[in-house]
Amino acid sequence: MKSNCQSLYILSTIACQLAECLNEKELEILSADLNTLGEMLESLLARKAKCGDD
Repeated sequence: MKSNCQSLYILSTIACQLAECLNEKELEILSADLNTLGEMLESLLARKAKCGDD
């Protein structure tokens, strides 16, 4: 299992690469989409925990 520091390094590297390839508007849209994905995953995990689904 990777440590948190390794994960942060990987995410930082991805963010820098995307910033070099995408314009500001594209980055805004990608950021919003990724935030939405994160919120959806949080909701699914909460429902799974409440309902006891595996």
